[in-house]
Amino acid sequence: MSFWQRMTVQTPPIEIQSLIDVQENAFVLIDADYRIVAANQAYCDSYGYSRTQIVGRACHEVSHHSPVPCHLGGETCPHQRVFGSGEPCTVLHTHYDQHGHAEHVRLKGYPIRGRDGELYLGEVIAPLAPSSELDCEDMRMIGQAPAFLECVDNLTRIADSGAPILLYGESGVGKELAAEFVHKRSPRRHGPYIAVNCAAIAESVYESELFGHERGAFTGCVGRKQGLFELADGGTLFLDEVGEIPLSMQPKLLRVLETGEFRRVGGTETLRADVRIVSATNRDLIKMVDIGAFREDLYYRIAGIDVTLPPLRHRRQDIPALAEALLARLAAGGRRRCRLSAEALGRLQAYRYPGNVRELRNILQKALALAPNGVIRAEHIQFDAATETRPVAPPPPVEEAPATIAEREARYIRELLARHRGHRRTVADTLGISERTLYRKLRRYGLR
Repeated sequence: MSFWQRMTVQTPPIEIQSLIDVQENAFVLIDADYRIVAANQAYCDSYGYSRTQIVGRACHEVSHHSPVPCHLGGETCPHQRVFGSGEPCTVLHTHYDQHGHAEHVRLKGYPIRGRDGELYLGEVIAPLAPSSELDCEDMRMIGQAPAFLECVDNLTRIADSGAPILLYGESGVGKELAAEFVHKRSPRRHGPYIAVNCAAIAESVYESELFGHERGAFTGCVGRKQGLFELADGGTLFLDEVGEIPLSMQPKLLRVLETGEFRRVGGTETLRADVRIVSATNRDLIKMVDIGAFREDLYYRIAGIDVTLPPLRHRRQDIPALAEALLARLAAGGRRRCRLSAEALGRLQAYRYPGNVRELRNILQKALALAPNGVIRAEHIQFDAATETRPVAPPPPVEEAPATIAEREARYIRELLARHRGHRRTVADTLGISERTLYRKLRRYGLR
């Protein structure tokens, strides 16, 4: 029996365990038969077992609560990758903690050789987000589809950056969920989170809504009002449907984003607000810039980092879990608890959802009213007659712009460098990005 094989039946030597325990994140060592050879305390704490209870068990039993390896459940298995190629790999998974709660994690698998040359998998597990952090009112961001997990990974990575974020996605994909998730994972998590739908504000009151007003500022104004920037000070302001902001308002918004300073309507006092901007749209802002419907400098100010959220039809395997979660939330509102028949679930999974998760919720809400005995059957699943048989229309073709986004960004940065005499800190602040990010862009575009 080799040194590493003996570790499966006894506690590893103290120096080996010390090296494992140095890992800040959960770390586990796994043999060719999926058996756990050693684990650090962070791993044991994550899954609610002592070290003696974990060593010798199959890794998928502990992390997935499953009797079979994860690749048989549709996930990319780091065990297969490492033992197949001998190369490190990074994958995204859904694990379950000691309470059975889902947790999205990033796994980094490394090949580790024993003294006798035998191969083992060393696995570092970094949490992305527990499912509880993806809650927002009566909808949830949950799922295991690769497109979804990649999106959660991206949001987790950028949450700490402090840069402005622009979320792209079709109507109903959960852009507000994503914005709130970024806020909860950011250093501003203890500050306010303020959300506003820019399409729902009348143009005549835009300035008052964003910056507030003083008493008597306009006819019918009877008192002072704080604006959204003032309310969001120290936190995050989510501008949904940002493409709907009127052109007349965009220069004023740009100024407060660049300086952090503003005045209430009818006021003389200059106020300051430290606000992180997260924006969202389902429109092509670059096309709007081309036709003069959106300011180019404002676009680059809000689009420090852009993320596209996947539509529901690109993550069909998540529909059963989403439907179950939505039904449970609807039942919590006083309705009886219902379950889906296999035929009903099949009908749900075959549909293309032009309205995405929001449409799925509405379909289930209607089905609950039609199901008489707590079982939702296929006939209770009703789609909009106009969209059931019609495929989702592709986005309208975009005419070829005279310059690519990269060329446009390079030109804008070049103009800012000239305007600010090459002062990189000022240019980075104007763009709303870090100086390190600006340096990478300068290298990428060959700017000096």
